[in-house]
Amino acid sequence: MDTFTALGEPTRRHILEILAGRNGTAATEIYGNFKATPPAISQHLKVLKAANLVRVEKRGQKRIYFVNPEPMKQLEKWVRRFAAIKEEQFQRLDSVLERMRLEDSNAPMLPFEQTDE
Repeated sequence: MDTFTALGEPTRRHILEILAGRNGTAATEIYGNFKATPPAISQHLKVLKAANLVRVEKRGQKRIYFVNPEPMKQLEKWVRRFAAIKEEQFQRLDSVLERMRLEDSNAPMLPFEQTDE
């Protein structure tokens, strides 16, 4: 399962938010945070597990879920790289626009504006 596909569903993102603030959460406790049925939430947990975003430990009859931090770190690294590329592109565009502004400081801003000549 692809990380982005798994995170594309708001319920799954909410589950991760619940798990992020805790050191292990029982499936029954997770179910209590949603109006959806336990089987529906179980399916979301299954998707998160398939995407390696959570890990599960079986303790007796309970299943305890934990956020798996490594895929989240990889996602953060990707987002930072993507943001850096976009920031560099925006900075180049700003430079071009500033150069154009300085070169054409006396030119009309709109085609119908008059200049004092």
